[in-house]
Amino acid sequence: MTELSPAVALTRELVAFDTINPPGAEGACIAHLVRRLEAAGFACTLQPIGEGRPNLLARIGRRDAPGLVFTGHVDTVPLGAKPWSVDPFAGEIRNGRLYGRGTSDMKSGVAAFVVAVEARAAALADGPEVVLAITAGEETGCDGAQAMAQAGMLPKAAALLVGEPTGNQPMIGHKGALWLKAETSGVTAHGSMPDLGDNAVYKAARAIARLADFDFNVARHPVLGPPTLNVGRVAGGLNINSVPDHAEILVDVRTIPGMSHAAVREDLTGVIGEAARVTTLFDLEGVWTEPDAPWAARAIACACAVLGQPFAPKSAPFFTDASVLTPALGHPPTLILGPGETGQAHQTDEYAEVAKIDAAVEIYGAILDDWRSVGR
Repeated sequence: MTELSPAVALTRELVAFDTINPPGAEGACIAHLVRRLEAAGFACTLQPIGEGRPNLLARIGRRDAPGLVFTGHVDTVPLGAKPWSVDPFAGEIRNGRLYGRGTSDMKSGVAAFVVAVEARAAALADGPEVVLAITAGEETGCDGAQAMAQAGMLPKAAALLVGEPTGNQPMIGHKGALWLKAETSGVTAHGSMPDLGDNAVYKAARAIARLADFDFNVARHPVLGPPTLNVGRVAGGLNINSVPDHAEILVDVRTIPGMSHAAVREDLTGVIGEAARVTTLFDLEGVWTEPDAPWAARAIACACAVLGQPFAPKSAPFFTDASVLTPALGHPPTLILGPGETGQAHQTDEYAEVAKIDAAVEIYGAILDDWRSVGR
């Protein structure tokens, strides 16, 4: 086999750890990173979020001003029902692609920024602070990031770079996510005598019809697009020959900057009606950074110089730990930029392009060099 670059080799090492979430079991993977980062001079702090499930906060440089934070997660989603054609933990390389669960989402991103900081560790030690916030439990609702924020262990930041999969394209935001459950109630009766009951499924169906016509009445964002609503699951009833006395609807709302999630929930509760009980399952604000913000503009220029492409404003289709970390860090400018392929996230036979992993190291290195020379 051709000798692997440091970032590709580290990606393979990280992929070899089974960190499928649930259950997560990120501990061994995090420990592997701690050994490398401590050897490079980083001060590492672990924060348990469960048995064998630590977050990692690694810091280097002066702490006299807000720092540059890189973030990524090491948990992955399950393999899925479809059989893989490759070993999902072997890191097989074929035709310029590195295969395995988590290659794109997002162990290649973590490997790339770890290698980039290792190569500059001596210089970073005397410069403005650089922080790595590496989380567990992202795939089940940003659990690790939430724990970091709630513990107050995060420093203030001047900038945040999220290594999620973008094919190395700098992305300047993503939508927020508000997930709701609406439950309707009725009265059960024998299916042959529906007039004696009150059908909760019919109530849910009428609510869904109203949701299909819901208008957020907000202007489309020029990059993120419009807010969206999707009814993703409906359940109700116990058997075919009974009037159902309970039904539930799961609603996925994606929001854009300027929208109040509390106001959206209130509006949707009114639209659903039917005396439904509405509860919030998940609530994460979106992220948006103006591309002409000083640090963002310089970081974007670093990426474009390596890619040999002009910048076109883009947003990520998914949400990230930045929904939690950006406010916890003091609302610094935030970019999403990583070597993985956006479309490969959560796929069977997931892969990352080897060349893009190495390009990410070059991009992150240029951003770090700019940080040392210019700062925020």
